[in-house]
Amino acid sequence: MLLLQDCTLYDGSGEPPRMGNLLIRDGHIAAVGLVEIPTGAEVLALRGLAVAPGFIDLHSHSDIQSLEGDMAKAQQGVTTELVGNCGFSAFPNAGCAAEVGAYNLGILSATRTFASARDFLAAAKSDQASAHLESLVGHGTLRTAVRTRYPEADRNKLIELEAALLEQAFSEGAAGFSSGLMYAPGASAPREELEALCAATARHGKLYATHMRSYSWQLLESIDEQVTLARTAGCRLQISHLQAVGKANWHKQPEAIARIEAAQDEGIDIGFDAYPYCAGCTVLEQLVPQQALEYGFAPFARQLADRAYCRSIEQALREQTAQAWTDIYIAFHGPLSSGRDVAGQTIAQIAETWAQEPEAVVIDLLLESAGHVNILSFNQSEPNLRAALTHPLASVITDGIHLGDHSHPRLYGTFPHLLGELCRQHRWMPLETAIRKITALPASRLGLADRGRLAVGCRADLVVFDSAAIGSASSYESPRHSPTGIRHLYRAGRQIDLTVQHMD
Repeated sequence: MLLLQDCTLYDGSGEPPRMGNLLIRDGHIAAVGLVEIPTGAEVLALRGLAVAPGFIDLHSHSDIQSLEGDMAKAQQGVTTELVGNCGFSAFPNAGCAAEVGAYNLGILSATRTFASARDFLAAAKSDQASAHLESLVGHGTLRTAVRTRYPEADRNKLIELEAALLEQAFSEGAAGFSSGLMYAPGASAPREELEALCAATARHGKLYATHMRSYSWQLLESIDEQVTLARTAGCRLQISHLQAVGKANWHKQPEAIARIEAAQDEGIDIGFDAYPYCAGCTVLEQLVPQQALEYGFAPFARQLADRAYCRSIEQALREQTAQAWTDIYIAFHGPLSSGRDVAGQTIAQIAETWAQEPEAVVIDLLLESAGHVNILSFNQSEPNLRAALTHPLASVITDGIHLGDHSHPRLYGTFPHLLGELCRQHRWMPLETAIRKITALPASRLGLADRGRLAVGCRADLVVFDSAAIGSASSYESPRHSPTGIRHLYRAGRQIDLTVQHMD
């Protein structure tokens, strides 16, 4: 038994904190509030430090890194992660491990895959894992595996095979289904395919999370599509990393939120999430029309040898890219065939140095790196960010991609940044409101009744922090910094060593 004494208790409900004690017994919360010290209990005097439920990252891409003990999330107070987002999951590979691994590489930063949800979730229970993992089943992973294994199957058969794999994953413990409709091959999925998979998700009472088709020019149409899917299929809907991308689209965000609120009023079980930064991180390929990448990067690269085709892609980049080229930075790239290194530079800077148009730079970078380029892009306005984060339906997420020294700071500092800079310094919301957005609210979206709250019987997933000191020094230029103010972390009552170095 362990008694945490003289705590400032943030119970996850959003209510103001109260002083008290918390007793841990057999990995669970045994008592909370005015608790006497039981005979034989170890006592940890906290002298007013904050105690909250362990933070829950509802949108993570640490599918493989968390399995292997990477501590980037644990050091921010995360005890549970939902992986398998944006259509990318490490399973099921359906015997096509190489193809699924290649599909996952840009977002998951790893090619390790698993045959089934059962195999992945068994690995997630090992002592080496740095968090409790729940996983969605990625639509892009399903499509890649099925189309590779059954190349001659017609469209109806492919949908049937995908649905069968999805149902099997649900029976083995997968938490839901995710789509990545801005990424090939998911971008070309017909309506009936998504409806069939969402209907299977609804039958199992699971969550459907979507990286929509557009967050820029077709933001509102994309929300309408997903709401219609949820209405038709009857599934629970989570809109991933809501934002309005590009200055010309910033005015659309209030209407986007209004449409989500209207869906909730209609009775659709809907929520959304957001990360607390104006810049995002993804693959450079996402800027290219996704139909061009439908059959993989190699066929696309071969087509670019046709000058007319290449000009058409350049024109599409010129007309469809919502961000300014000065706002898109190269975060990471594989070895370039020319031997150049342009990490940390904007597309505009590279274009000036290379004496090329920005659209030609994008194509050259993709060709020279065989498509292995990640970008940081400044997408949204601070007023829009604040409006999204503070909305009652919004959970707060990391959406972090592992890129070593070039990762987005959200991988290392999301939750301390939220509680420190945004709550304590800028007063965007009360601390108890922010804690609800990273504990009880995401737990409810996942249907996890045993975590996210300081309540008797819940798992003793707990974070102890100094509310006056919590924060993050991670920046876009120098992201790899451990947060400040996190004092102790417990997962199922076991204290986690936060001094372990990051492994990504």
